[in-house]
Amino acid sequence: MAEEAILGYLEKNDEISDSGEFASQTKIDHNEIVNVIKSLHGFRLVDAQDIKREKWVLTDEGNLYAAAGSPEVRLFLVVPPEGISREELQRKVDPSVYKIGCSQAIKNKWLEMGKQQVSRKVQHVVDTVKDLLTRVQNEEAVSQADIDALKRRKLVAPQTWKGYSLRKGPNYVPKRKKAATDLTRENLQRGDWKELEFKEYNFNAKGQPTEGGHLHPLLKVRRQLQMIFLQMGFEEMPTNNFVESSFWNFDALFQPQQHPARDSHDTFFLQTPSTTKMLPEDYVERVKGVHEHGGYGSRGYGYDWKREEANKNLLRTHTTAVSSRMLYLLAQKPFAPKKYYSIDRVFRNEAVDRTHLAEFHQIEGLVCDRGLTLGDLMGVLDDFFSRLGMSNLRYKPTYNPYTEPSMEIFSYHEGFDKWVEIGNSGMFRPEMLLPMGLPEDVRVIAWGLSLERPTMILYGIDNIRDLFGHKVDLGLMKRNPICRLGI
Repeated sequence: MAEEAILGYLEKNDEISDSGEFASQTKIDHNEIVNVIKSLHGFRLVDAQDIKREKWVLTDEGNLYAAAGSPEVRLFLVVPPEGISREELQRKVDPSVYKIGCSQAIKNKWLEMGKQQVSRKVQHVVDTVKDLLTRVQNEEAVSQADIDALKRRKLVAPQTWKGYSLRKGPNYVPKRKKAATDLTRENLQRGDWKELEFKEYNFNAKGQPTEGGHLHPLLKVRRQLQMIFLQMGFEEMPTNNFVESSFWNFDALFQPQQHPARDSHDTFFLQTPSTTKMLPEDYVERVKGVHEHGGYGSRGYGYDWKREEANKNLLRTHTTAVSSRMLYLLAQKPFAPKKYYSIDRVFRNEAVDRTHLAEFHQIEGLVCDRGLTLGDLMGVLDDFFSRLGMSNLRYKPTYNPYTEPSMEIFSYHEGFDKWVEIGNSGMFRPEMLLPMGLPEDVRVIAWGLSLERPTMILYGIDNIRDLFGHKVDLGLMKRNPICRLGI
């Protein structure tokens, strides 16, 4: 409607001298007129010149005084001819009216403010402030001195009005055709493409900002840890089997079948397929014998080992299940020292909270060689964690079913000002290694830790659910640093 009004008016007239007056005459909102003018000017249908006018408008306080009267007059009218006590006057008017009204009434010499009594000096007053504000509101002429007085009291403020004057442009037409932006199949079928006016392409216009991929903090720290392992001469183990049998996950590690970790409250067991059918039978028999009767210097656990329990499928609870497979394969060949590592997902039936998830990532490293000792394990751990920036380590004895001796690893965290547990370690037991077929003098040292915990410390995240899982804020990946120094 606004576009038709503007183009139609210019068809019969040379110019629109003031867009504000034109909006008033056509009863069209001036903002709508301005938007149409900008569009028409962009296509050179009209030539537009800016118009600016300064005017005074009432502030919120000014609008209040224009409606209710100035504080000094409102205060004056409350004071009776015989006078009134200060306390009584304060009770009858609003505190802001009393404060401003007293100041202005004394300045105008309208009231006598005694220590206890307030009395009139004049009997009649005129609310000049209200009259001036009404005139400003109605855009009537007001002297500069009066404007200055109102401005000092912050009752009026300047406002710049912006509008346009218009003339016909070089591309003027009484009615603009809408330029087509695309050539469609329908245009070709109907043949109306010959009559269409197409919008020109602006090849200098900036397009939408392109966004590349963003790496998750877990992937960054994982890659950094992978590089540390590779620099230390380790090779990666295949960890593509999330589903594992209880045999490789527990039994091969000399973990008894009645161990609490094998309960459904701690482990996710599969319904379909519920069991495995592919286990090395001779090795299974040796594992069974160690569990039931012991061997290799061990008394075993002395219970009736059940094959059906070992056949149960589950979601692996640790990547040590992969380590047991790799060590068994290593034992089937002439022995050669190996250094293996893995970083992948594991699953445990745990209650989810700010520090625990039902699935997380485990980092594991192991060294297999002849004559290794606990000192070798501590030396490898010192080297590994020093590359992570953790040079101040402590070790605490602990118990693991498949390692002996076993140690918890602690590092002093300067930010937390305390010792923080960062991992677990130990030497695999003979009851685990010798049934595989490894030579008696071969020892395996190993350690493990989660990927999430160091990542949370490095990136200042205090809730694991903000780092991994379905509630992760995707903005986290865009905001995290491109690289880190020191790790």
